Amino acid sequence: MTPIHYAIAPLHPEAHLFAVTVTVDTPDPAGQRFFLPAWIPGSYMIREFARHIVRIRADAGGEQVPLTKLDKDSWQAAPVDPARGPLTLSYEVYAWDLSVRAAHLDTTHGFFNGTSVFLCVEGQEDRPCIVDIHPPEGEAYRSWRVATALPEAPGRAGAKRYGFGRYRASDYDELIDHPVEMGDFVMGTFKACGAQHDVVFTGRVPNLDIDRICRDLKRICETQIRFFEPRTERAPFLDSNRRYVFMTMVTSEGYGGLEHRASTALMCARGDLPTRGDTEPPGEGYRGFLGLCSHEYFHTWNVKRIKPAAFVPYRLRSETHTALLWLFEGFTSYYDDLLLLRSGCISQADYVELLTKAWNGVLRGSGRTKQSLADSSFDAWTKYYRQDENGPNAVVSYYTKGSLVALALDLTIRARTAGRRSLDDVMRALWRRYGRDFYAPGSAQHGVTEADVHALIDEVSGLRLSAQLRAWTEGTGELPLPALFKPFDIRAKPRGPLRTPSLGIKTRAEEGWVRVQQVLDGGAGQAAGLSAGDLLVAVDGLRVTANGPGQLDKLLRRYRPGDRVPVHVFRRDELRQLEVTLAREAATEYRLVFEGDRNPLRDRWLAH
Repeated sequence: MTPIHYAIAPLHPEAHLFAVTVTVDTPDPAGQRFFLPAWIPGSYMIREFARHIVRIRADAGGEQVPLTKLDKDSWQAAPVDPARGPLTLSYEVYAWDLSVRAAHLDTTHGFFNGTSVFLCVEGQEDRPCIVDIHPPEGEAYRSWRVATALPEAPGRAGAKRYGFGRYRASDYDELIDHPVEMGDFVMGTFKACGAQHDVVFTGRVPNLDIDRICRDLKRICETQIRFFEPRTERAPFLDSNRRYVFMTMVTSEGYGGLEHRASTALMCARGDLPTRGDTEPPGEGYRGFLGLCSHEYFHTWNVKRIKPAAFVPYRLRSETHTALLWLFEGFTSYYDDLLLLRSGCISQADYVELLTKAWNGVLRGSGRTKQSLADSSFDAWTKYYRQDENGPNAVVSYYTKGSLVALALDLTIRARTAGRRSLDDVMRALWRRYGRDFYAPGSAQHGVTEADVHALIDEVSGLRLSAQLRAWTEGTGELPLPALFKPFDIRAKPRGPLRTPSLGIKTRAEEGWVRVQQVLDGGAGQAAGLSAGDLLVAVDGLRVTANGPGQLDKLLRRYRPGDRVPVHVFRRDELRQLEVTLAREAATEYRLVFEGDRNPLRDRWLAH
């Protein structure tokens, strides 16, 4: 098939504009249609990327072709006589979204996802694609390179890896599944089970210990490859791409990631990364970064190849609902930290701390009593990704509670089969049946349905767990984790009530003041009438400040639950006084205690 030909160049980095062209040799005789996706796979919210197209035109044979906008994200060119030659659309994209989801360009670097910049040729999505990636003009950009897992086109001019030039994709779906970073970045490389992995950092990070990062990521990647392929130890991206790329934008306080079939786009805080010469065990920030890398890498199997049936194929112009994000995001969230432990990157104490934090985090939000995991998954587009100040009271995270369901299911299978079966076996069966050959030539590309998941878990475990799993994912009851821990000699101890009372609110600092962000169900603040947006002025006549002796927690330590105190707030521009009866935090929290030095079930779970 004749390929679709794209070209992209940083037109004016200082103005944040990419110049893009798409050329179609055989346009639809009735008038070729084009569209830009409204969302990007992995981030379940309509983002309307087409709004960033600044100007657009169509040409054929050196003459302009009439172009009609049909709706918010699609255009149709007038019919073109084949004798005039190919049809080319030329357009500019404004790129100023510093995130992992869209496109960003300035004089320091460029980054884009294909969903933000490459118009889809409607009806020709299965055609191969050629992409010419051009450098910005000017002496200041001579040191810029390109990082992407997109394969280089055979025989391209100056075929140097990490260089500007021609790349290829087998179809539009592959084209938009390989983000591109360009700039003067820091790079490291390592091999995991024989597969090349590149690590790219953009942004200033003095004395970055990239060698340590590569060593740690190598252990994580090898653990995951062997988890899914214990016999072959073969990475899933070797057939078409031959390498995996971690590309990270470093900022003062960023955090986030988005998975792709042979790469991931990440953001992290500068302070979370290790410094050369630092031999201390990983602190909380670096553990968080490694956990993020582990999470997105696990997606290489779970969601990029093992997919929900609703995503086969992706429908990129509107919401695509599935009730299974608890499996694809929640189970990934369970394994990201567990495989950090199994790889040796964190200690058992670290893992217990992370596990307890996740459990207690779910327990603090009353949304878990109102929304099921299946509903949270289905409504991700309108609720989870668009949370307002009432989020903790209305929404449960299919990431965090989904990870706890994975934990409960794993403990159940291990205990009831005396360690002969586990959730690990279920994940490997999902991989063999639905993921391993997903991108193989001629593959039928089947996705996973809810019925498939339940049947496979029962089949692999040899247990009848479907009814229990449905109760956990479709109901709002508490998970029986304290009882499930017992066969592993792990005791879940409820935390004793705090002496310091709580207002039951979440706040943020704002120019030295404290702003109420969220008011939690059942708390003292809600009972007294505190509202999100209120600016806290004083508690019992003493000013509340973001730092120093006026910090809210320090002020509250002087009181006991049941004390009644006046609280002054600004709501809009009006000063109000509220009478608050202080109370303890309503949520029950736990800490985990390992009893005994050895337990075969526990040892096999944590060090398998």
